[in-house]
Amino acid sequence: MNNKTFFRVLCAGALSATLLTACGGQKPAPTPPAAEGDTSLQYILDKGTLTIGLDDQLPPMGFLDESGKIVGFDIDVAQKVSEKLGVTLETQPINWDSKQMELDTKSIDAIWNGLSWSEDRAASMSLSIPYLKNHMVLAVPVGSSYESVDDLADKTISLQSGSTAQEAYDAEERLKDRTKMVGMENNLMCLIDVESGASDAALMDETVANYLIQTGGKDLRIMDDFLYAEDYVVGFRKGDTALTEAVNKALQELSADGSLAEISKKWFGADITTVTPAEAPEQAPAETDAA
Repeated sequence: MNNKTFFRVLCAGALSATLLTACGGQKPAPTPPAAEGDTSLQYILDKGTLTIGLDDQLPPMGFLDESGKIVGFDIDVAQKVSEKLGVTLETQPINWDSKQMELDTKSIDAIWNGLSWSEDRAASMSLSIPYLKNHMVLAVPVGSSYESVDDLADKTISLQSGSTAQEAYDAEERLKDRTKMVGMENNLMCLIDVESGASDAALMDETVANYLIQTGGKDLRIMDDFLYAEDYVVGFRKGDTALTEAVNKALQELSADGSLAEISKKWFGADITTVTPAEAPEQAPAETDAA
């Protein structure tokens, strides 16, 4: 798949995901108003840093480049948001399976790395507005005959432990009841497992699968029969509504001034972000001297 085809696939995926969500997907609930006494934003402003937890093996969202620096789409966006807040961005690699504990113990201030919205996460965290659409897909060998989820009966599926891929697997009867699941540390290991023949398919985010297959020159393809569409959000401690609202406002401002689109084009070749710019406040008419 060449670069132009890859980017057309991403754009088409984003559009179809939007349509699917509108036709029956669950819409993330809006962030409630900040409660009186909520000091979450002031806590960040006082310490002068916003520490985000991430899986540093999740390209293109957040990952280590050849020099060992953490880079990616989410990193660039978080950097811009931090500048809006007037604080310094700090990135903290974490075990993705322990992300909730890292957040609750204040080892990090936010989970920002391809975090998919789910009911369980909405119940245990304060979640930002969605900023990107994604599909949960299956990657299989190019020469395989697999075309649908049903074709994978009695096969082995690899996925990242503790991710929404695992939640998707558990919720999909055609997989949970008819295939064997193997949990792994990260998505790249899952794809390598499929390449080696140890697994028959890898379940993961479409954005991640496309990037790893394209940049790694892997002899794998994405099945058209994806599981569902989902939204990427930022996760904060439950009750940290003031901080959540401040980040939402910053994301809307970045959408309005074109920064989000610019970052998206850098990593995906097209603007596939979904943040609606905030409406500009109405300005009072200028006073004029009486004639």
